Amino acid sequence: MIQKLEGLKTTLWSGLAVSLIIVATLATQHYWMTKVNFIEQVLMGGFVVGILFSAQFSRSRFTLLIALCFGYYLLSKNVFTGLDFLNKNPQWLYLSTIFILAYLTLIKDRALISMHGIARLIGLGFCIALAKLWLMAMSWLQSYSIRNSLPYLNIELIIINFPLFIVAILVLFKSLRQPNLFVSSLLTTLIVGNLYFNDQISLPLSIMFSLLVLHYIIVVVIDSYYLAYRDELTHLPSRRALNQYALSLGRKYCVAMLDIDHFKKFNDNYGHDIGDQVLKLVAAKLAEVKSGGRVFRYGGEEFTAIFPRKTAAEALDELEKLRQSVADYNIVIRHPIRKTKKSRQNNQAESLKTVNVTISIGVATRQAKQSFEQTIKQADQALYKAKKKGRNQVCQ
Repeated sequence: MIQKLEGLKTTLWSGLAVSLIIVATLATQHYWMTKVNFIEQVLMGGFVVGILFSAQFSRSRFTLLIALCFGYYLLSKNVFTGLDFLNKNPQWLYLSTIFILAYLTLIKDRALISMHGIARLIGLGFCIALAKLWLMAMSWLQSYSIRNSLPYLNIELIIINFPLFIVAILVLFKSLRQPNLFVSSLLTTLIVGNLYFNDQISLPLSIMFSLLVLHYIIVVVIDSYYLAYRDELTHLPSRRALNQYALSLGRKYCVAMLDIDHFKKFNDNYGHDIGDQVLKLVAAKLAEVKSGGRVFRYGGEEFTAIFPRKTAAEALDELEKLRQSVADYNIVIRHPIRKTKKSRQNNQAESLKTVNVTISIGVATRQAKQSFEQTIKQADQALYKAKKKGRNQVCQ
């Protein structure tokens, strides 16, 4: 079964944004070339801002990535010694970068000032050591093939392209599997870095790093916004986003409160993991709302739908369609107690179960001089009315 590529949209948008920025930078080279010295001074501050900003928002992988770029940039400016060594070992530097990007793809964000931070530094050191071991292995393989008159091996091709191919597949898979702005940024960094290393992009190092750091800071801002205003489980806008959206509403709108029927009993029967799965699936159906409506997760098993410039009567048809689409949706769930592989193969039919859930909906139109909170309360009363009448229905 082919897993849905949920991160395709995020990956494409991230790649398109970086591509447009690089193209625009190349097209305006005549303008910024005279200001390179000023840009280099700004870049130093950009590195510091990027490190502090990403650390403040607990994006430790971005912190490490920007810190590594900052370290290399300082070496390139001879602030620290070691540039001659790196220039004499370009393959080691390149392979270390590739392995570090793969490592950052596999780990999760954790606090740096902790045992996790120490483990991250050890992991980075391991990537650098692994690059050296790979080069030594390739050198030995080349000598061995020459001594034993083996068919010619293009070691120069294998030494870089094979690790690059494996890491690129890994990062691409992780980026496409789930929407993740950090992994998408790593993918674009891998592509842009490879093009720059092979002289396919002719930009000064300071300009290249300026673009990357700016990209990282923007991603941290966007990612933090989604963390604050998006519900992590359902990916719907959260209650905070609802309150923010309410400030932009005019005088005419209606509010609908939606609640999954008997959800507590469902959790008791199947467990909270299955309950979370059902919440996600119901949220996906509600997100398909039309007629200008917007759905938010209010809390628990409750959702809120807002229809700007519509009355409750005008939104009834769309709410009825939502109710019906949820009621007709067959949800296939796995048995909460995972069995062994052999047991699952022998009892595949028993490990799967199809269930249906229903929702009750209460909707209210905003009245004159009525606040958003009062309209919410009125819709909540209509929801209670729908439940009292037998659930799985829409009431005003």
